[in-house]
Amino acid sequence: MGGRVAKKFDALAFIAEHGVVLASARGPVPSVAEAVTGEPIRGSWWAHPRSHDIFRALTEIDDSPDVLCFKLVGGKVSFVHRRLWPALVCLSGEIGRERLAAIKQEHTESGAHRNVVTRFPDWVPPDVAAAARALDPAAAREQLGPWAT
Repeated sequence: MGGRVAKKFDALAFIAEHGVVLASARGPVPSVAEAVTGEPIRGSWWAHPRSHDIFRALTEIDDSPDVLCFKLVGGKVSFVHRRLWPALVCLSGEIGRERLAAIKQEHTESGAHRNVVTRFPDWVPPDVAAAARALDPAAAREQLGPWAT
């Protein structure tokens, strides 16, 4: 008889459900790292026994065209699902351009990682800009949740 097999964490479904999540920090929105492990993480997630699972989840998220990364919630690495991009754009004047710079990890030829930053609004697709113009700011705040007010 074998031991229990851990169910694979679906990082993209987690973000789709919550809309805005943190990579690993604690804050007013859920954390990917803590969702993967099912428990609070003390110290660096790299030292956690499930660090490889966390890394896999974060890589899957970074590779998704439906998720963007920002230093949004409390200045921490935050992921936002595409369905909320219009709300971010609608409230960009309140949120601030710096917090809306999209961050993408790129793998260099040497195997290292580097962050590529795309300033706001350069990352905003035309359909998202149009949806943002049609969105009422109060509705945008409601979509984003209490952290955005």
